[in-house]
Amino acid sequence: MSIVLKQERAKQLPFGGIFAAVLGLTVIAWLFLNQSLGQVLLEWLPYLAKGFTMNVLISILAIAIGTLIGIALGVMELAPFAVVRAPALVYVQIFRNAPHLVLIFAATYIFPFELVIFGNYVPFPDWVKAVVGLAIPASAHIAEITRGAIQSIPTAQWDAAQGLGFSRSQSLRWIILPQCIKRSLPPWMNLYASITMGTALASLVGVHELLHSANDASTAVQRTDFTVVVYLTVLIAFFLFCYPVSRFTQYLERRLASR
Repeated sequence: MSIVLKQERAKQLPFGGIFAAVLGLTVIAWLFLNQSLGQVLLEWLPYLAKGFTMNVLISILAIAIGTLIGIALGVMELAPFAVVRAPALVYVQIFRNAPHLVLIFAATYIFPFELVIFGNYVPFPDWVKAVVGLAIPASAHIAEITRGAIQSIPTAQWDAAQGLGFSRSQSLRWIILPQCIKRSLPPWMNLYASITMGTALASLVGVHELLHSANDASTAVQRTDFTVVVYLTVLIAFFLFCYPVSRFTQYLERRLASR
């Protein structure tokens, strides 16, 4: 098995790494030939970096909330009682196939723009609504990941836990779910990369993230060459953040398949 995996790994070409290298070298050469353009981009890089931190924050919060809700939904999908199982199945089927942009817009307009707490008006930030909009599909996908991971555990594990005196809930918590982690981690990381790329949609509802920052920079400078470079910078930023996640996911899949 290990020899086959090594052969398959040798056949794989790092197309993503080659693409990033070519794109990066192209941008660097362009900036080198046009030093004034490079100077302008350097001035805007801190502003763009600040916007990208919002993308990272939204993605982390969305996947964290989605994971907590998704695990509960995944367990509910396997419940023996239809009254518990049906709502989870309906939720997953609806929101797993819903476009991220639609959910972000829905969260933006369903939730109020400000909350009244003890007579004080507290603004409800748009970026929080974007987190909710992305956490909803994330939870639906994680529910399916969790359900599949639980069903992949041999039934002998349940029988052994029952023989040791564990209840069904205790068996699930202390024996089954810990074994599901290694099965769930690769698809979970792929989902996180997808959610991270989806955070760019938050710019359409006014969230000040990387794409929004790039639009501001392009509008302020008003140079066609700068506009091209700044959007290439956005592309490179997302690629450099998501590509290592994708490669590590592939590594985990090979590592876990060899065991």
